Amino acid sequence: MEERHGRGDGLHCRECHLGACSSPTRQKAIGLKWVYKVKRDPDGNILKHKARLVAKGYAQWEGVDFEEVFAPVACMETVRLFLALAAHSGWEVHHMDVKSAFLNGELAEEVYVSQPPGYSVAGKESHVLKLRKAPYGLRQAPRAWYDKLDHTLGALGFSRSPLEHAVYRREDARSFLIVGVYVDDLIITCTDAAHILEFKEHMQKLIKMTDLGLLSYYLGIEVSQTEGVITLCQRGYAEKILELAGMSDCNQSQTPMECRLKLKKEDEGRAVDQSLYRSVIGSLRYLVHTRPDITYVVGIVSRFMERPTTTHWAAVKQILKYIQGTLNYGCRYVRGGSGELLGYRDSDHAGDQGDRKSTSGNVFFLGENPISWTSQKQKVVAISSCEAEYVAAAAATCQGLWLSRLLCEMKGEEPTKFKRLIDNKSAIALAKNPVHHDRNKHIDVKYHFIRECID
Repeated sequence: MEERHGRGDGLHCRECHLGACSSPTRQKAIGLKWVYKVKRDPDGNILKHKARLVAKGYAQWEGVDFEEVFAPVACMETVRLFLALAAHSGWEVHHMDVKSAFLNGELAEEVYVSQPPGYSVAGKESHVLKLRKAPYGLRQAPRAWYDKLDHTLGALGFSRSPLEHAVYRREDARSFLIVGVYVDDLIITCTDAAHILEFKEHMQKLIKMTDLGLLSYYLGIEVSQTEGVITLCQRGYAEKILELAGMSDCNQSQTPMECRLKLKKEDEGRAVDQSLYRSVIGSLRYLVHTRPDITYVVGIVSRFMERPTTTHWAAVKQILKYIQGTLNYGCRYVRGGSGELLGYRDSDHAGDQGDRKSTSGNVFFLGENPISWTSQKQKVVAISSCEAEYVAAAAATCQGLWLSRLLCEMKGEEPTKFKRLIDNKSAIALAKNPVHHDRNKHIDVKYHFIRECID
């Protein structure tokens, strides 16, 4: 930081923001505050106490104090595909953590901050500091850090994936190395373990990083790597959800939902605490990242967050009782197999009791390893079961195309075909039919792109 003499009281003029005045005495100084946090492991044990000096970014103006704030991160489907590919090929997955990641980002804008609380210089309280790098809390800090990391990996010979900007790949005559980025966490895999160690040494010379060895805990997910097997589990996170709902000692259930249960928005039950209901649902949706067995039921109860009732809460409690008995459930990725991308897709017809929209579901496997699954209500009302299945097939095709291209890009191969299985003969015939009939012209035009994919 550079010290500048100026107004530290936050006063500013409109002309200064428009660029008519560049004097530090008329710049708006952003406030700072200290944030304290306790970092814990999956079992809740304290790892370290952290103190960060954070900027009050909510005082910044878009277009005045910053221009671009977007910074891409790897989505969970990419992470699972990454781990499934490593397990299938028998590669090790390593983990690195960047120390104070955002402080590495270099600012392109001119930004001034007030002196940190408790560290102001006596007699110079009106002085402000000019930032050279982005502290935590600054709106453009994530973008500045991503630009720094992107430039660093590019200098080491990595190329960024055009399909997933948080995935980088480097290939030479001997092997290829893949890096996945989620803010300040890097997961690394390679055909040769020696190249991973070499990459770590290069990165630690350029940026202050912690080598965490083999991946064992990532984004709240417990990862176990053994000979030819990688397992994902969120036992610790599931226990926290049960504690949040006050059901740590509840009885176990064999199923996550009662058979043929139909829930409605306009329910006669008594209203329950919306805050608790939404908090539990949000936590369950994150648990779905390693639990495809509860994807459908969590999607159903997520539809009633506007006005939840005792009936809806009873359905949530049924899910929590099921989780109590399946705390160790998760995903298991094994070595070997065909390594082909295979998708399954299905849909009901007018299953929602309120608006009569259908629910689509799909799951994709890499060999025997599940990598992507969804269950969500369709955006259109299907007049027939054929239309409902056809709309679901179109959505699954989009996901399959993206996964197929990303997988081939990770392996350095040309895009290949993938197989998607549909259990409705009418939808299959409609997808293959080159002639449009009056009976199917009501289907939205955008869903007909599936025919081009088949061709």
